[in-house]
Amino acid sequence: MPLDFAIRPNRIPWPPLIYAGAIGLALVLDDLWPEASGFLGDSEPVHLFGVAMMLVGAAFDIAAMLTMSRHRANVLPHRAATVLLTSGPFGLTRNPIYLGNAIMLAGAAPTFANIWFLALVPLTVALVTVLAIRREERHLATLFGGAWTAYAASTPRWLGRSFES
Repeated sequence: MPLDFAIRPNRIPWPPLIYAGAIGLALVLDDLWPEASGFLGDSEPVHLFGVAMMLVGAAFDIAAMLTMSRHRANVLPHRAATVLLTSGPFGLTRNPIYLGNAIMLAGAAPTFANIWFLALVPLTVALVTVLAIRREERHLATLFGGAWTAYAASTPRWLGRSFES
């Protein structure tokens, strides 16, 4: 593997840019086609469901960041990993921050009555996987070898094994 993967997984911090881009695009699309969001409804239960989803997503993010802080692990997606985390939220998914962000993006649809947030989740997940996660995985394999291989074999990239390829 190229030495670059040992130094850092990416030169550009793709994930925050991708999620921010999805938010911006959802807002623009809703301005252009607001009628697409009509079937979501504009009721308090719908909004509360969305808020609950966003809180679940934020909980994944916060739990992952606290775990990383406790272990003095680097949180920036374009910097070298300092430790291989396998416990806490990292025991459920190899990417709890990215998963939390995807859940928050999905939850924004009912929260703000904007279907475009939900519609952009698959594209966002695919872009994060291709532009960040796969490179991060090569980086971790280079740094942690067999420990990474064992962890990757036992813990899904997202939730479940359907998103592995």
